[in-house]
Amino acid sequence: MKNVSWRKSSYSGGQSECVEVKLDRSVGIRDTKAREQGHLTVTPAAWAAVVTALRG
Repeated sequence: MKNVSWRKSSYSGGQSECVEVKLDRSVGIRDTKAREQGHLTVTPAAWAAVVTALRG
């Protein structure tokens, strides 16, 4: 299995209060300032729907 990295939003401007995502067969979403609390996992289709809605 390949090594997949968490990526911080490019809109965060270097701040620690943002969301990170991990794109693989599923999509992981976590709070940067509370990484130890785990993450939410959604399907790529669900993530695409969220991104589309936010871009509105």
